[in-house]
This record gives sequence, structure tokens and C-alpha cells, in this order.
Amino acid sequence: MRIGYYQFAPEFGDVETNLMHIALALENINADLIVLPELATSGYLFISREEVGAVAEPIPGPTTEFLHGLAEKHHCHLVVGLVERADGEFFNSAVLVGPRGLVGVYRKLHLFNEEKYYFQPGNLGCPVFDVAGVKVGLLVCFDHLFPEAARTLALRGAQIVCHPSNLVLPKYGQLTTRVRSIENRVFWILANRCGVEQRGGKKLVYTGCSQIAAPDGTILLRASAREEVLSVVEIDPSQACDKHVTPLNDLFADRRPEAYEL
Repeated sequence: MRIGYYQFAPEFGDVETNLMHIALALENINADLIVLPELATSGYLFISREEVGAVAEPIPGPTTEFLHGLAEKHHCHLVVGLVERADGEFFNSAVLVGPRGLVGVYRKLHLFNEEKYYFQPGNLGCPVFDVAGVKVGLLVCFDHLFPEAARTLALRGAQIVCHPSNLVLPKYGQLTTRVRSIENRVFWILANRCGVEQRGGKKLVYTGCSQIAAPDGTILLRASAREEVLSVVEIDPSQACDKHVTPLNDLFADRRPEAYEL
């Protein structure tokens, strides 16, 4: 299975331009699964709910239809972050879209900093989806600091965790996602954005350094902090089914849930 990430800097508030940019970047892609950053279609640094509403859309909707066209053309699956409008609320969501259309939606559970002004916490739990027989889970950015989320996906059979992000805390995400891959024995695709956003007297510098970690924590691919890059690597997803650390230690079989209750 060929998996990868596309690290880039979206144009704030310009969904059409960002989608065209994504389409151009994927033009010669040869992959089964590509992950893009959090809020890849809109940019991140909102300063009002009106700005959020201007780029929000239902799922399914125009963006998922566009992504369906790309997935169908390139025979691949895409994970992309976008602003979802549902039941009069806004969610920081990620969609999984394949050649046959929308596969699933994940709504960010753990909102970071001022996201709490604009979005509702996710209410869809931690679903796992099927991509050509491989189990795939989705998390978004700040979710990486909550090990319960990654463990839930792994216990539900996820072999690959797709992680669209807009990380601004240096080194944290690159470190914790590697740890999550080790402690759950899963492949982890961290698709971070790069660049700077400066609006309304606020400035965010994104850390880039997207990476793919193997179940043993090996870094298979890593981008630089600032470059726009599309990278792909071939993996064997079945490696994520083996939870052994030693011949006598299976990470899941050795769990003691009865001792963890609070």
C-alpha cells in the first residue's frame, strides 16, 4: 500500500484556490492514501465566526464532490480537513473520500486554544473506516495529546492513523505521534501545514515537518519545516496487526483494563 502526505500552506479564506492547488499537486500522484492538513481548504487563523461561516459547508457538499472527482481520477483515497456546517454549528472536521465517494467523517474532539470560540467539539466519536481492506482511523491536530483517542482507534482495529494538522507547538506533535505509533503499533501519517498566517494582530507559525511513522516508531518519511512537499512511501499494513513487543508481550493482550478505571 502506498501512503503519503501533502504538506502545503493554504490561502486563507479561498476554498476554490486551495482546491485547485491540491488538484495540481496531485496531478501525477501514484498512491493509495494521501493525507492533507487540518482545514486545508480554508486556512486556520479565523478572527470571527462570520469568517468561519463564509467557508463552512455541509458534508457531503461541494468540497467532498470535488475530492471525489480527484480520488476517482487518481484511484486513491484522500483525507482532507475542512470546516463543516451541521445543525447550525461549525465543526473542525476531516473527511475520507475515495473513488466511490465519501467514506467517512471525523469531527475534532479536542479543540485547541481559540478554536473553542468558533467550533463545537466533535460528537461522532472515533470511527474506523475501510480503505481497500485496510482499517483507517482519523484524528485532527490537538487530538494527538490525548492518548485515549489513538488507543480507541487502535482497539477498534485501525492499522493506519491519518492525522491532518496545523501544529504550532514546536516538536510536540512530531514526538507524540511517534510515541502513539509505538504504543499502539500502528502506522501514523502526520500531515502538517507549513508557512505563516498573520491576521487581526495575531500570528501563527506552523511547524511543518510532516512525517510517517511505522508501528515500531521508525520514521519512514519526514518533511522539512518550511517546504511544500508531496511524499509517498510503500508500506505493508499487516505489520500493524502484530502487537508484540517481545515474544511474551502483546501490547493489547497484556492490557489490564480493570486496573485503569477511575
